[in-house]
Amino acid sequence: MIELLSILAPAFVLGLLGSGHCLGMCGGLMGALAMATTPGQMPRLPLLLGYNLGRVMSYGLAGLLFGGLGLAVAHSPALTLLRGCAAMLLIALGAYLAGWWHGVTRIETLGRGVWRHLQPLGRRLLPPRTLPQALALGAVWGWLPCGLVYSALLWSAAQGDLLHSMAAMLAFGLGTCPMLFATGLASRTLLGWLRRRGVRLAGGVLVMAFGVWSVPGPHQHWLMSRMNIGPVLAP
Repeated sequence: MIELLSILAPAFVLGLLGSGHCLGMCGGLMGALAMATTPGQMPRLPLLLGYNLGRVMSYGLAGLLFGGLGLAVAHSPALTLLRGCAAMLLIALGAYLAGWWHGVTRIETLGRGVWRHLQPLGRRLLPPRTLPQALALGAVWGWLPCGLVYSALLWSAAQGDLLHSMAAMLAFGLGTCPMLFATGLASRTLLGWLRRRGVRLAGGVLVMAFGVWSVPGPHQHWLMSRMNIGPVLAP
């Protein structure tokens, strides 16, 4: 249980701190959801819940699929290489969140081929007027090319376990929900706080620190032995 929590907690924090990136990717859609309701239609909150549930479910499915990559190399030196790549990507993502370097956004081009086929389906679901439509829209939008999601996916795959990878992506998805709910509900207080330069800088530094910590090495064994739990990304 403690080992699983050591995976879920960082994944949730990564989603929470990195969700400022979601404003650019999904913020417009959440605003559209907020404006989609008119008298006689389903209230706004259930639609937001349905959208985010569908999105998080897609993240979980992606984690399960990518978990197969980690499982395939779980007992080989390639797993250490995979974990090292995941750590480097997290460091790059933290630099992006802090506003220092934007190179990580280039990996978003990797998923554009798939998104080209899914985007028309998502457009047909707009604006969602029922809970199933909102759920389906979120499930489609969960595959939007996103450097933040790809970073989390690679890190989750590096766990070397299908269920742990899926659980990590579910926790990551839940971490992104407060930002998108705030956007959909037009919560200016929360949005204003999350947009502050100091908050984004702190979030970026924390994600970078987690990336440095995730680099396979003896430092993980040393600290985790003091905490009496297994390493998050042990070599």
